[in-house]
Amino acid sequence: MAADHGPQAASGGGSWRMVLAMVLSGTIGLLVLESGLPVLVVVWLRCVLGGLGLAAWVLYSRQWQSLQRAEVLWLLVGGLALVLNWLCLFSAYRYSSIAVATVVYHMQPFILLLLAAALGQEALPLRKLPWLLLALVGVVLSSGLQASGAEVASWQGVALALVAASLYAVATLATQRLRRLAPAQIAMLQMLVGVLALAQPAWELWDAAQFVPKAWAAVLVLGMVHTAWMYTLMYAAFQRLSAQAIAGLSFIYPVVALLVDLLWFGVHPASAQWLGMGLILLAVWAYRRKKSS
Repeated sequence: MAADHGPQAASGGGSWRMVLAMVLSGTIGLLVLESGLPVLVVVWLRCVLGGLGLAAWVLYSRQWQSLQRAEVLWLLVGGLALVLNWLCLFSAYRYSSIAVATVVYHMQPFILLLLAAALGQEALPLRKLPWLLLALVGVVLSSGLQASGAEVASWQGVALALVAASLYAVATLATQRLRRLAPAQIAMLQMLVGVLALAQPAWELWDAAQFVPKAWAAVLVLGMVHTAWMYTLMYAAFQRLSAQAIAGLSFIYPVVALLVDLLWFGVHPASAQWLGMGLILLAVWAYRRKKSS
């Protein structure tokens, strides 16, 4: 997709779309926890509902294209990586705070950089290593291993967030092989992969899940608003904004997640965790700023 640059991009509605998409992203953890459902069931329902919403958009906008054989393989890899990423991230929310899991999850750019280098797709630039090391120090501090108390994030949550970020990097690399297809079609088919892959384990947990009205409301909003609509908002924003504008507005996501933790759940990170999260965000900001400039 071509990106617009300068003032015309903002006037085209890209900024408000990106801001709204990032605000929605920051409240995903709230919906997951408030649903009270097993994480696997939440992810499966998100795939079902989000896939239906995206399918409606693809049909309405006439973006469907027939698949080539090689594209099917990359769709399977990307789809499995994406839904496993959600499973790990949503599980991380229940081991640590939403804010810590979300900020650690923002290690994605560095993991993508390392993965691309390991696969020989892109050389590892030495000038990026200081930012990577700074982010790793932030991860250690964010884990709360240096402190004690009920409000300290456990290392399990941080580890799951790192695994989720790694899986998202895999999904990103797989999706990059699908440049011929519209992003909404890719996302829709990835949701289909998730529906098929998780159907049996989700069904096994179905009877044990407590489907009270609040749970249904949470998953409906998560699927239709925080997946189908949010994807269309982000795609439209990507078409209108420069890479630097997208990178800057992306930081609304962890800020909103932090506010959710503070205002809704009353979670107050320890001082070392505040420092750690700040170091991660600083490192990612510096990395993205230099990459897009």
